Amino acid sequence: MANTTLGVIVGNRGFFPKHLCDSGRKEILRVLAEEGINAVVLGPDDTPYGSVETREHAEKCAALFKQHADAIDGILVTLPNFGDERGVADAIRLSGLNVPVLVHAFPDEAGKMTVADRRDSFCGKMSVCNNLKQYGIKFTLTTLHTVWPDSPSFRTDLRDFAATCRVVRGLRGARVGVLGARPAAFITVRYSEKLLEKYGISVESLDLSEAFGRANRLKDDDARVRGKLDEIKSYVPTAGIPSDALLKMAKFAVVMQDWIDEHRLVATAVQCWTSMEEFFGVVPCTVMSMLSNTLSPSACETDITGAVGMYAMALASGQPSALLDWNNNYGDDPDKGVVFHCSNLPKAFFQDMRMDYQEIIAGSVGKDNTYGTVVGRIKTGPFTYCRVSTDDERGVIRAYLGEGEITDDPLDTFGGYGVVHIPNFQKLLHHICENGYEHHVAANLSQCAAAVCEALSKYLGWEVYYHCG
Repeated sequence: MANTTLGVIVGNRGFFPKHLCDSGRKEILRVLAEEGINAVVLGPDDTPYGSVETREHAEKCAALFKQHADAIDGILVTLPNFGDERGVADAIRLSGLNVPVLVHAFPDEAGKMTVADRRDSFCGKMSVCNNLKQYGIKFTLTTLHTVWPDSPSFRTDLRDFAATCRVVRGLRGARVGVLGARPAAFITVRYSEKLLEKYGISVESLDLSEAFGRANRLKDDDARVRGKLDEIKSYVPTAGIPSDALLKMAKFAVVMQDWIDEHRLVATAVQCWTSMEEFFGVVPCTVMSMLSNTLSPSACETDITGAVGMYAMALASGQPSALLDWNNNYGDDPDKGVVFHCSNLPKAFFQDMRMDYQEIIAGSVGKDNTYGTVVGRIKTGPFTYCRVSTDDERGVIRAYLGEGEITDDPLDTFGGYGVVHIPNFQKLLHHICENGYEHHVAANLSQCAAAVCEALSKYLGWEVYYHCG
């Protein structure tokens, strides 16, 4: 995943100590570099101390940002002293950038409150935010009102903001692919292409018959097919899996990858049953698992909005996402439950894994037609969950998200599975049912809920419920 790039505005106010702009600019750029974040910022040769105070400075800053518009993911406003609130707001407006904005202010020191060293950034931040609000510019605040750039608190804020920027940029203009028709029974995963398009997310479709036709045209000794076959065998243990089933998976993987490349797809959703098993002879789970593991999420049962949630978290965390069922209670503990799929979970999710046949579908289409699932237990540790849904009646996209823990509680079952602990889980379950959400949920083995929430709600304008327990 490419590094985040921020446009940096160093605010200045003429009658406050200018040397603070010099030292503050250097410090903020040092921290950005240490965090692996690229900076686009005025230099001391462009304006005094590379700061923004006047209209002329704002115009220079805006011109610089326009030159790098394709690279800039967000804007960081930093106030080493009070700063000129209008200069900051003008620079952002004139740049024409529609990206997230983080507002940061340096703290004063109790022993340095004379005219020579006093910052007043505490007050200046309020003025900057006031002007941004007047200009209609959305912005994010640091956890602490004033904070040193080198502090753990600011570094956490910076990482979260970078994640928010990646989600916003990634979802605007995203292209997702749906392969096959929705399984007839799954009206749960209906979605509105028009609402997604309204927010810049396009859906490309491909019929299963075309995918099967393309796969059947591939020769067994095709170099790309043999290459995919080797990838599959190195990705997951395949002991006991028939060679003809593995070959079908390899051909399907080639077709999927060609389709993804042709249409520049960032995520996919597949009709995984039962046409696939009856008319092609395998399940697509391993191929989908491999895609998700490379941060190209692939969701079950043509769940496009599930794939969007998976992609949002992959953008935020830089780690693979999975699509799970909220599947079972766990004994009588109201804050625990079982998550499950049958499964196409990415390799990064598993404690250990192997390829198997799909036990549920095998009962109707036969075991020999259902090889290709990836099964095992999910790793213990923190996780973030997210569900995106389109509300056609109200014309909005909505979502819920939060964080929990994958536990090591004993469980003997099949597929890809784990036990979760979520504070006040019953409240979340009530919210899901009362608002008619799907039974699927996207999951990511990271803590990125705050960053994703900020992106979806503030910058994309979706309706979001953040479950904090």
